[in-house]
Amino acid sequence: MPVSNAELGADPFSPWRKAVSILPPELEERLHRLHPDALAALEEIRLRVGQPLELCGQTGSSFLHCETGTTSVASEGLVVTSGHIKHVVAQVTQFSMYAVEEDLRRGFMTIPGGHRVGVAGHVVTDGQGQVKSIRSISSLNIRVAHAIPGVANRLRHHLYRKHDGHPYNVLVISPPQCGKTTLVRDIARQWSENLLVRRKVPAKVAIVDERSEIAGCIEGVPQFSVGPRTDVLDGCPKAQGMLMAIRSLSPDIVVTDEIGRSEDALAILEATHAGVAVITTAHALRMEDWRLRPNMDSLFQSKAFDRYILLSRRNGPGTVEAVLDQAGRPIRTGGEG
Repeated sequence: MPVSNAELGADPFSPWRKAVSILPPELEERLHRLHPDALAALEEIRLRVGQPLELCGQTGSSFLHCETGTTSVASEGLVVTSGHIKHVVAQVTQFSMYAVEEDLRRGFMTIPGGHRVGVAGHVVTDGQGQVKSIRSISSLNIRVAHAIPGVANRLRHHLYRKHDGHPYNVLVISPPQCGKTTLVRDIARQWSENLLVRRKVPAKVAIVDERSEIAGCIEGVPQFSVGPRTDVLDGCPKAQGMLMAIRSLSPDIVVTDEIGRSEDALAILEATHAGVAVITTAHALRMEDWRLRPNMDSLFQSKAFDRYILLSRRNGPGTVEAVLDQAGRPIRTGGEG
């Protein structure tokens, strides 16, 4: 099912307050005049110079109308200016591009509340072809982070061994914007709060948050609730971070996001062989597609993961299409929201 207002909080504007506050006042006011249900369902605000302001959500996309409300007709939309872009960039950077130089190398900036601002424009590279920064910014994608406490409840019995409560190694697979990060964030929180299964010794959790999306840290401080027994390595490359966490933070569980490189696969095997559970995600439409990606079939063949959770947007973000066992056999199917 699509996310309801109740799941997003009593105030349907609450996930949006920080995200909307970085917009120019006239745009912020226009958004606040939209229907609360429309705001609660919004996932992205996209600003492109010379194009209408686009609003993307669970039911599709529309444009902010040049006068009132929204429209599906681009020519009727409110056109974004370079001044709008400059205002948002100034708010996010606090008028110091140097302060966010490292974030810009990765193509985004994070603001309080865990919201992410994706950036497009002229990419500046060094002599080795590595990205140094992005200048002449012409497009912004404000991705609103919706933490949904309890979203992992429906899957709790697929997350641990029944006889001793030991955490399973779990891989969540889906295309983009299907709720992978939201799910693993809540799984991490619930393990940290000793909620998934009552353990005499609660699990210690380490989040390796290379893209600052799981915990949404600002200056090292998580903007999302990730639990009282959770340590976060923010902005740290996944493979390095997993090994750092194992060596120095003594976690029972390591949580990370969007694996795909050979070094990620090696670090996951290192962690699981050390007795540390791994919970992570990958971009793919189906299990077969994920296995075709370089270095990923080796993880499947080595039985690194005990459970695979497949998500889609068929009935809204977070629709559970299937839960598979270590060998890829279905345990649960159905497309439940």
